[in-house]
Amino acid sequence: MRVLHIADRLSGRGGADWHLLGVIHHQRARHALCMAVGRRDGTVAAPCTVMEIPGLDARESCSVDMAGVEAWRPDIVHLHNVVNPEVLRWAARRPALVTVQDHRVFCPGSGKLTAHGTVCRQAMHREICEPCLRDGAYFRRMFALTRERLEALSQLPVTVLSHYMKKELQAVGLADDRVQVIPPFVFGLDGQAAADGPPCVLFAGRLVAAKGIYAAVEMWRAAGVALPLVMAGTGSGRHGLERLGVEVTGWLDRQQLARTYRRARAVLFPPRWQEPFGIVGLEALSLGVPVVAWQSGGVAEWHPDSELPAWGDVEAMAARLRRAVEETAEPARGFETEPLMERLEGVYRGIV
Repeated sequence: MRVLHIADRLSGRGGADWHLLGVIHHQRARHALCMAVGRRDGTVAAPCTVMEIPGLDARESCSVDMAGVEAWRPDIVHLHNVVNPEVLRWAARRPALVTVQDHRVFCPGSGKLTAHGTVCRQAMHREICEPCLRDGAYFRRMFALTRERLEALSQLPVTVLSHYMKKELQAVGLADDRVQVIPPFVFGLDGQAAADGPPCVLFAGRLVAAKGIYAAVEMWRAAGVALPLVMAGTGSGRHGLERLGVEVTGWLDRQQLARTYRRARAVLFPPRWQEPFGIVGLEALSLGVPVVAWQSGGVAEWHPDSELPAWGDVEAMAARLRRAVEETAEPARGFETEPLMERLEGVYRGIV
């Protein structure tokens, strides 16, 4: 089968990027592969033939010249992190599916987070969403764009990484049989890596408020553990975190990240938004590192604790952190590569 993967970028910076690279790696022995991307950032080598096509990384609707990918004559098209409605409509006219990894097709705001900083538990609706975006012109533009994305998406088979994401898509009108849940697996981390520094408490991810960076600092301080807090990543919050006394490593490649996980006695995972899945947590567990997380989106679907602290409960998270630094985590079950890839192959066969 000739499989064309279309993505906004070729990168090794995020969990979604590594999920896609893992899928491609495990398909190479079975299919002829090609990848079309809007841009490359130079952090990873090309995993297969790659075409760079302007507009595939566009956040708003714009026309894209798809002649190059059509000339490759794919049997199936698999889209990842593409939110340009024009590209979604192009794919809907072909044997194709789309993997949805974030909120941009069903939430015009900040990842199911209200303007008051509380969890939004309601489906997208003009009267509900408008208070979250106080700039009227910006709200109208983002609401219309989100609706346009959703309408285009509704014509495609969809896969998501969590049942949480499936429920959100069903809430805005996608039929149950159009959305299938196929969780991710860990790819690209060296399970034999050695620690590259002294023990620590770790946060890994983009350094932005929505990822819970300031909540992580608060929990670490409240826990009173005799370990430094290390944050692996980059983003707009970096300098503020450094002023708070946090060790910030910057962006790490997979080898460096594996060595940093090995330093960690626990990973803090307190997202402010509703987390679509949380691949960082799965990575940490795969290396035996406990993950201290609260209820958020799809987190409970991979976390070994049967009862997670309530979203926003810093004191409960601090208490969990004090216990976690003395423990070793068991790997999460149900995320083995081959069964998950076979489920994806079944989706492909059904579409073709």
